[in-house]
Amino acid sequence: MTEFGHDDCACNEYNEITNRRDFLATSGGLSGAALFAWAYPEWLPKVSLADSYVGERDVIVSIFLRGGADGLSLCVPFGDPLYYTGRPTIAIPRPDTTAANRAIALDNFFGFPQAMRFLMPAYQAGNLLVVHGAGLSYNTRSHFDAQHYMELGKSADPTVNTGWLGRHLAMTSPMKNGASLRAITLADGLAETLKGSPKALPISDPANYGIAGSTSTRAERQTWLGADYGETIDPVKSAAADALNTINMLRSLNVAGYAPANGAVYPNTGLGRGLRNSAALIKADIGVEAVHLDIGGWDTHTNQDPLGGGMANQMTQLSGAIGAFWQDCIASGLTQNVTVVVLSEFGRNVRENGSRGTDHGRATAMFALGRGINGGRVLTNNWRPLAPENLADRQDLAVTIDHRDILAEIVKNRLSNDQLGVVFPGYTPVMRGVTK
Repeated sequence: MTEFGHDDCACNEYNEITNRRDFLATSGGLSGAALFAWAYPEWLPKVSLADSYVGERDVIVSIFLRGGADGLSLCVPFGDPLYYTGRPTIAIPRPDTTAANRAIALDNFFGFPQAMRFLMPAYQAGNLLVVHGAGLSYNTRSHFDAQHYMELGKSADPTVNTGWLGRHLAMTSPMKNGASLRAITLADGLAETLKGSPKALPISDPANYGIAGSTSTRAERQTWLGADYGETIDPVKSAAADALNTINMLRSLNVAGYAPANGAVYPNTGLGRGLRNSAALIKADIGVEAVHLDIGGWDTHTNQDPLGGGMANQMTQLSGAIGAFWQDCIASGLTQNVTVVVLSEFGRNVRENGSRGTDHGRATAMFALGRGINGGRVLTNNWRPLAPENLADRQDLAVTIDHRDILAEIVKNRLSNDQLGVVFPGYTPVMRGVTK
């Protein structure tokens, strides 16, 4: 769905991570990626999945902004003059100025940059919630550690090797009888968020999913794989059957010919194509309950330029794709309820650096979208002026809302799972009125 190429604006660690993702994407095939079964930790309850349709849960779409997205550009605190003091060249102008690229007011303190304008219809409809000052409570500025801990749902615990969303799916009944695919990462490798999920596959392009190689022998090789893996034991046997059934199922769908509803037009970007494919799979009602997508490029150490440069392009891609998905799948009155969550591993320093960029920070902005979201507002927890004495390490927006508070409330109230101690082990979430 998204290419993670080398980014000249990013730090060495981020580029090393993205190079590793590129290697995995090009070195893994169906047999390696789709048939691998993740081990369950001893404390995860073993659930006998009911053979019944559970239709009241939302389908969840998880979007991860890889690289540490600058929340102070995604949602601008224009009401704080210290924001402008710390960012003399990269600040978003106040909405009451005459600048063409001035912020769009969300209330009397926060606003969207022009690049996020495609989210305004969802915000005005009350379907979009911005959560500011959110992030990982564990203090790390490492991309790898922060992403890893967020996706697993617990920090610095080697006994946790499954993702928070994977654990949710592992302990809940399927929403659709006989579904061969419950969760999908729209990439070539399964996201850590979904590790441990039953019937989860990485599929970068659902319209062309299948066994690589010559088309003249594809049917024979698929038959051989089915027979060969059919002689093995579970969980490999079941994983192989689900993968092969998914190939046949996706071939029966015209994903490439999907026509969005309600006048929605998806941008021709990685995220745009990914969300368009997500909409096609959700509307096909084949049993998909969770979709995960990534968009890289948020490690903006140099030439960040949220007004017309690199980060402005990133935000335009993000808001354009999500705005189209909202119009297609939420505003259109789709029968299935869908909830979208957007998060990043950390934010950026409050003050710009000498290269007109920002370095690794702490808190950032999260987003939640859906008909069941209590939106049309910016949620904070005791927001304080951006003075050094109020900042983490005197330089970063402090984490005042643990990201798990937002995810846990969605899991409980929109995904109908109240066993939050399993989904987020060792953590007691605070319910913050995220859902209706």
